[in-house]
Amino acid sequence: MKYRSWLRALAVATLVTVSAGSAWACTVFMVGKNATVDGSVMTSHTCDGWYDQRVQIIPGGPHKAGEMVPIHKNICYQTRPKAELQLVGEIPQVPETYTYFHVGYPFMNEKSVVMGEYTWGGRDENLCEEKGWMMIEQLQALALQRAATARDAIRIMGELAEKYGYADGGEAVSVADKNGEVWLFEICGPGPLWTPESGKPGAIWVAQRIPDDGFAMGANRARIAEIEWDNKNDFMYSSNIRSFAQDMGWWKDGEPFVFHKIYNPNPYGSPYYQQRREWRAYTLIEPSLKLDPNLAEQYPLVIKPSKKLSVQDLMAVYRDNLEGTPYDLTTGLAAGPFGTPTRYATPKGVRPENRKGNDWDRSISLFRCSYSFVSQVRPDMPDPIAAVLWFGEDQPSTTLYMPIYAGTTEVPRPYAVGKRHEFDRDSAWWAWNFVGNWADLKFSHMIQDIRQVQQQLEGKYFLELPQADKKALEYYQKDPKLAVDFVNRFVNENLTEGLDTWWNLAWHLVGKYHDGMVISPDGSFSTPGYPTWWLEKVGFGDTDAEPKH
Repeated sequence: MKYRSWLRALAVATLVTVSAGSAWACTVFMVGKNATVDGSVMTSHTCDGWYDQRVQIIPGGPHKAGEMVPIHKNICYQTRPKAELQLVGEIPQVPETYTYFHVGYPFMNEKSVVMGEYTWGGRDENLCEEKGWMMIEQLQALALQRAATARDAIRIMGELAEKYGYADGGEAVSVADKNGEVWLFEICGPGPLWTPESGKPGAIWVAQRIPDDGFAMGANRARIAEIEWDNKNDFMYSSNIRSFAQDMGWWKDGEPFVFHKIYNPNPYGSPYYQQRREWRAYTLIEPSLKLDPNLAEQYPLVIKPSKKLSVQDLMAVYRDNLEGTPYDLTTGLAAGPFGTPTRYATPKGVRPENRKGNDWDRSISLFRCSYSFVSQVRPDMPDPIAAVLWFGEDQPSTTLYMPIYAGTTEVPRPYAVGKRHEFDRDSAWWAWNFVGNWADLKFSHMIQDIRQVQQQLEGKYFLELPQADKKALEYYQKDPKLAVDFVNRFVNENLTEGLDTWWNLAWHLVGKYHDGMVISPDGSFSTPGYPTWWLEKVGFGDTDAEPKH
């Protein structure tokens, strides 16, 4: 008991730092190959918060004997001027690495391994911020450089975290590959008493394979439930996962070992911060489910959809704002007269006295999203084109999803650069962020313009992709380098077209919606004013009414 109390006291100081980053939040989907329309496995990610939105492609290749790799903290915050990289040490390099896509949370490599991420925080007793080296984004980068399969990526992340110490809060990473597997990896620290010299594992982790016919998701709380210890095909875990829980008094031998109950019993945020997104995604994917949106227990990690899922299906779920539910963010006085789903962060100091522990409902699409993607990994394709990652800057509801093949070796410069603390016309992210913010002025009107352009361009990309696959495959059979050249042209043309279109859309919306008017191309205009229900709610005319005698 004294050991546990001391451990908790030591952890409190580190909890503040880790929780500050954790509160930003993300949402991830995972789909098995038999649950998709084309036999691909899918995973996805919304990166919700001020994270590095720049897509930088880091070349792989051979390395010299004795070469070392610098290990950093703050990798994911590199568009924040005051979040400087912190060098914590070096580890030996491997003989050869793969090219990978470096962004806030690195998401893909040339071998078509794709990763999503979400934070779950966990118990303060697990924190190991000072002595551990590895943050989750650093583990992702190293695994993408070194792994050709999802299993290898999980093994590498687990081994590195155990050897060098895991310094982050509880995190989860989805991992998909062209072997047709998709996994969920969840990890937390070994506690502040751990030292590199102890000889003990510097992390606690578990991974579960998502069934081929299943759909799963995570939204900022640990999701893996009871571990099947003898099922090596579908589960992987650290050697200390039971012993640490037993030492801390969280679990006794003979009891069911439910990972999320043991290591994440009290998820952060308001009561339904995670649950509303889980409930909404599962019911959109499988409408026949009669899930209770206020369920006290967690929903099962995996459901079996009654219809095969497409990339477009996951995009639609990502763009959801709880429309048509009792929690619809586009309705009510808080949405304003024009139905904006945006709810800015509300500090506890300004909340009503009887609502200090509550918050706005949390939708899947979120205004402060840095970027999101939906990926499909096709088992029957060669490396350069096996994975297609549909990438969108800023929030899902107003973004454009554009295809990026795994074999891409360059992207247009505006996607690889950019400031976030001031408006940067040279940065692609600002085109989508501007449109998303401008749309909040008259959302119910402007979202129609935005959806029209989304449907037009995304529809074009989906029509073009099969032909692009065919051409890339033909080039690959002649010479893989020709396939990479073709992939670069295809991806860069679409990314450039998308960016140009969105800047044009931004200025179109500025011109069409100003001073309360909706202006047509011929110069005619209307002034729709405000909806009657809203005028009644805000007391329209109260100060102008004839005084009573």
